Amino acid sequence: MIGDSIQIVEVGPRDGLQNEAVSVSTGDKIELINRMAAAGAARIEVASFVHPRLVPQMADAEDVVSGLDAMEGVSRIGLVLNRRGLERALQTDVEEVNFVVGASESFTQANQRASVATTIAEIAAMLPEAKAAGLATTVTISVAFGCPYEGEVPVGSVVDLVEQAVAAGSDEIALADTIGVAAPGDVSALVAAVRASAGESRMRCHFHDTRNTGVANGVAAITAGVRVLDASVGGTGGCPYAPNATGNVATEDVVYTLHRMGHDTGLDLDAVIATGHWMAERLGRTLPSALGRAGTWP
Repeated sequence: MIGDSIQIVEVGPRDGLQNEAVSVSTGDKIELINRMAAAGAARIEVASFVHPRLVPQMADAEDVVSGLDAMEGVSRIGLVLNRRGLERALQTDVEEVNFVVGASESFTQANQRASVATTIAEIAAMLPEAKAAGLATTVTISVAFGCPYEGEVPVGSVVDLVEQAVAAGSDEIALADTIGVAAPGDVSALVAAVRASAGESRMRCHFHDTRNTGVANGVAAITAGVRVLDASVGGTGGCPYAPNATGNVATEDVVYTLHRMGHDTGLDLDAVIATGHWMAERLGRTLPSALGRAGTWP
């Protein structure tokens, strides 16, 4: 597997910024997206079509998308939590939509104000509409490795959601460690458990570095056969409905590790690090990325 191409989905403009205390301007969000596209990111989660009262940092989703120049070779992704979100996304120029369902009842109620059964049924109804509009689709299963309210999540619950998402036609299945509790063994076991259920759908993983396991979990996912990882430049991020869930694993830290392992990501590491520094200036704080402090080597 060494030398394989690994795709990084840059989630900084959405998951990276949604929980920041500092309000980031629409112009700076657009600049962040442009910088990461120039650094080689082929897929970027650019906005979340959620109610602005619930996630104020994403209130300008339409303005962000409309302010972006055409990006040849770059797919822009919008996060969708419900039908209203899909309606908004379909009025923009995003190329992909990412639907979300929690693997636990408590988290899904907190995040989406609905039960798991209702949420996955709604996603199953929306998937054909998104595909009919020409959009690529992902279903992300959040808190797949552990819930902040219920603790351990049964593997069977995750497998069941994967089967329903695949049956509904999702192009991609993402397993999310929303609160950063997984260790590499957990990742290997869950990927193995859901692989048969994923069928032809591509598998993707989303890790937070809350407990300093994000990079190791990414390596475990790659070793288990996953070829798409989420990451956030600088290591920004967090979920408003996941207590103590700090930043996503940093894009530059993941890219450095994969490059040292002989994998190709298509990303310019120096450009990613520079973008992390630029983002830190906008947020007025030092970001957690290790590469942002240490730089590349040799």
